[in-house]
Amino acid sequence: MSAVIDMPKEVKKPSFLWFSTEIWRAALEYGLMVPYRYFHSQEVAGDGHPVLVIPGFMATDKSTQPLRDFMDELGYSSYGWGLGRNYGDEEHLDLLLHQVDELYQKHKQKVTLIGWSLGGIFVRQTAKTNPHLIRQVITLGSPFGSITDSNRASWLHKLITGGKGDDIIDPELLLDIPKPAPVPTTAIYSKQDGIVPWEYCMEEESDIHQNIQVIGSHLGFGVNPIVLNIIEDRLRYNVSDWVKYQAKSKFEERLIIEQD
Repeated sequence: MSAVIDMPKEVKKPSFLWFSTEIWRAALEYGLMVPYRYFHSQEVAGDGHPVLVIPGFMATDKSTQPLRDFMDELGYSSYGWGLGRNYGDEEHLDLLLHQVDELYQKHKQKVTLIGWSLGGIFVRQTAKTNPHLIRQVITLGSPFGSITDSNRASWLHKLITGGKGDDIIDPELLLDIPKPAPVPTTAIYSKQDGIVPWEYCMEEESDIHQNIQVIGSHLGFGVNPIVLNIIEDRLRYNVSDWVKYQAKSKFEERLIIEQD
């Protein structure tokens, strides 16, 4: 039985404080990632299964390179989406379906999908269309609860689309986006997110859907050591043995605020 998210009547934009410090906080998280990876065990523990990582709005595969390098070191086969800058083009959904099918045929293993911000919305939709090819979904600060309200990137979307913004999105797609994918899903979010409201980044809880709140910025999700630690744990599981994440030490419990 899924838990219903108690959404406030009015979800506000992230505070200006969190928004104005996004770059500096992300830089700090990147700095912390370097010693984390240096002291992290280099033992290859992954099973080599494919992991497709989708960048956020206006970002490219370059933004997800540190995350993909980390997963490669663990023994997985990571891939960028290879479609250039993510402008939120709906046509990319069809291309992603094709990519997932190619990766499945190449590795003979189901694909893990990781999406950062808007990329998380893309991977959830991909998993809904071809769940039989998907091992699990991990979203990083992805506002699938609502992509039209209270975020600090909507002005940029309107600028790129000549003022049309969300009006050019298929209405049926808008209605479907909040619905969960029928595959194991971990939604990682932060209440210090300065770009999108954290309230919109949470799944409705079920046996295969979990929300994990961490400390961090929106722009730093892909380099945040706390997030890397969670992703490393999640990648060990398949559809048949997937269980919800649990902190393995008191130190982890202090860094990970909530595990719903």
